[in-house]
Amino acid sequence: MDEFELIATLTAGLPRPDFVRVGLGDDAAVVEVSAPQVVACTDMVVEGRHFRRAWSSAEDIGHRVAAANLADIVAMGAMPRALLVSIAIPAETETGWAADLIDGIQAEAEIVGAAVVGGDTNSTEGPIVVCATALGDLQGRSAIQRGGARPGDQVALVGRQGWAAAGLTVLSRGFRSPRLLVEALRRPEVPYEAGIRAAESGATAMIDVSDGLLADLGHIATASGVAIDLHTDLLPVDEPLRDTAIAFTMDPLKWVLTGGEDHSLAATFPADAQLPEGFRRIGVVTSGEPTVTVDGAEQRGARGWVHFGP
Repeated sequence: MDEFELIATLTAGLPRPDFVRVGLGDDAAVVEVSAPQVVACTDMVVEGRHFRRAWSSAEDIGHRVAAANLADIVAMGAMPRALLVSIAIPAETETGWAADLIDGIQAEAEIVGAAVVGGDTNSTEGPIVVCATALGDLQGRSAIQRGGARPGDQVALVGRQGWAAAGLTVLSRGFRSPRLLVEALRRPEVPYEAGIRAAESGATAMIDVSDGLLADLGHIATASGVAIDLHTDLLPVDEPLRDTAIAFTMDPLKWVLTGGEDHSLAATFPADAQLPEGFRRIGVVTSGEPTVTVDGAEQRGARGWVHFGP
């Protein structure tokens, strides 16, 4: 297929919700929002760096690409509305693979009522690259930023944490089970609705945990000029993590503290606030140099995913 035949194939049948005033096929899309502020983010995945086709189907990869962007939108307290998707693929790639990729992206978007409204395609002699940009509607609320945490706030978490990292360990060692953990890496289960609940419940800061709990809470600590201390007895070490850690002679807390790709949401709330449904307290915000400690102690070694590392 040439470029335009490929685009027509990939976009055939994609829905166009009422809030999309101008959709696919024009120079740009027009998306209706209820307030003058639009939340926007973008995320890119590169074959060999972020995914392997031997480990994940095209549809799996589509889910992950969409989830990475949609999770950033809800972490700001906004409702996702639209996705723009650009892909660079080798000319010999089967059209069906690309079509499955778009199906996965749209299926993830439909979970929150969002739609794919445009994008771009190109050929490459290198690895496959997929980049998506998401747009969100704050619906009259103020954005929840990273810089609002204050000493005395409680730190809370919602969603799976460490499952995708455990799944990556499983695959890296040549296994395909526990399947539950492998599937958590392939298709994250993002607590989308929790972002809105957090915003409505007075969250002072919030972040999508994509690179690791220590690393991402470190962004909140730095932006807010505070210290954060996590308590190990409050951290969620779920049964699949415990069982797999025993099999691999590992500490499951490593996955919980440094694992990304689950796209859980970490947020801070005033000390006297009642946590919204699904959130669990995992620590406290204190005064001091911006850092994240565990039971009062600094953590050595990797704190999460390093994008420009080896």
